[in-house]
Amino acid sequence: MQRKFNQFDRAAGVLLNISSLPSEYGIGCFSRDVNAFADLIADMGFRYWQILPITTIGMGNSPYSGISSFAGNRLYICPNDLEGLLSDEEVAACKYHGEPYRTDYEFAKLNTGRYLRLAFSRITPEVRARMDAFRRENADWVEDYALFMALAADYSTAWWKWEDGLKFRRPDALEKARAQYAEDIDFYVFEQYQFFRQWTRLKSEVNRRGVSVIGDLPFYVATDSVDVWANADKFQLDEKLLPKAIAGVPPDLFAANGQVWGNCLYDFEAMKADDYSWWRRRISHCLKMYDALRLDHFRAFYNYFSIPACDYNTAKNGHWEPGPADSLLDLVRHDNPDALFIAEDLGLIDEDCRRYIDSTGLPTMRVFQFGFDGTPSGHIPFRYEVNTVAYSGTHDNNTTLGWLYELNEGARDYVLKYCGFTGAGWGAGGPDSKSMHAIIKVLMMSSSSLVVLPFQDMLGYGGDTRMNIPGVPEGNWEYRLPYHLMATVDRDFFLDLNKTYGRIGGGVRR
Repeated sequence: MQRKFNQFDRAAGVLLNISSLPSEYGIGCFSRDVNAFADLIADMGFRYWQILPITTIGMGNSPYSGISSFAGNRLYICPNDLEGLLSDEEVAACKYHGEPYRTDYEFAKLNTGRYLRLAFSRITPEVRARMDAFRRENADWVEDYALFMALAADYSTAWWKWEDGLKFRRPDALEKARAQYAEDIDFYVFEQYQFFRQWTRLKSEVNRRGVSVIGDLPFYVATDSVDVWANADKFQLDEKLLPKAIAGVPPDLFAANGQVWGNCLYDFEAMKADDYSWWRRRISHCLKMYDALRLDHFRAFYNYFSIPACDYNTAKNGHWEPGPADSLLDLVRHDNPDALFIAEDLGLIDEDCRRYIDSTGLPTMRVFQFGFDGTPSGHIPFRYEVNTVAYSGTHDNNTTLGWLYELNEGARDYVLKYCGFTGAGWGAGGPDSKSMHAIIKVLMMSSSSLVVLPFQDMLGYGGDTRMNIPGVPEGNWEYRLPYHLMATVDRDFFLDLNKTYGRIGGGVRR
């Protein structure tokens, strides 16, 4: 029997991460530029803004491998809004003077650490009282996060290499550490208080413009994370607290050895014993941060690929294990009856898994670029069903213009013919931004309830503005949109599309 989750009204949205927004600080952050962006997309008739995870980032600056599923990315905290704890001159000294087209993570990390420490050193009784209230309300995660960060900074190594008392979380060792690192723990609580204070205010302002925020939840967490350290009994770890097995996907036509992601795996039997309390808290926490939630790697709710921990170079010895499926999803829906979800169902999906995903009633994804690989596919627009969310591309794809340039001439001609695009709009070397308008029009015409467009595609940008190349460890997550280029989007074109194809409705429900 199909269990219907809430579904999207017919609408359209824009995909652009916080880090990609304009700002004066080397990275997009919770500055007034968020309001400017929300005004812009609302004026064009868009009712959703999709972002990548805004929790902590991890290796390679990836938002999908952070050290906490609950804590926010402090790089997004704006120095101009720290409750008067910095002077105007000190805020001005935080400004970035490099080129505006790439996120400078090294600058942002040093800069943010410096000005947050300075602000914390001047904390007033009024700010302290508000911080303490935040601390009490979020004690189920922020205490472990703050202690973990203090210990990680001191030990400068993975948590399973800490001394045994801390590694195994023995009460006497934890109590001693909390006393020893009390000031640093307070600082990390202050950091999270400021993050959530700023984000809550900004999100409220975005919502007032009629724009809902779609967040993103990675399925796995990093092994070197507070999530695993504080909940070791909920993961597949051995007696030394090292992974018994790790995550990935099996070999296919594109990767002869498969993909080895390296995340430790959940012990779903142990999680089921306490009604998946950690997972439920995690999802409910996200739904306080966002208005809707994309569930990454959703197929793992049905079954997940397990690779022996000794096989870090190949997935050939892996096998499938059953996921939590309905036993978790039904509890999630019970906890969050009004929530909107998107099930990311890309990649390897066999028939049994497809039947399960369809049975949940969750909206699933369709990606235009995947519809033209020469094989029968549900990603070609004439096959889109109502309960789907259609994208021209995702954060893991090339921009659509960059993708077009990579196609052979015959495939490219077919794509453009499919979209009714001929002649005008071809640059000297091939298709240009006007061909993107033709592709976007086809998506907006489709039956999919929600269409989400990467902002790079709306501007007709090429592959040099791609956000991420999966499997490449460096140079990702760096795309930034300067303010003067944000203003060049064709507002009239997109407003007309949203009006013509019935996508003006939807968004925040009042």
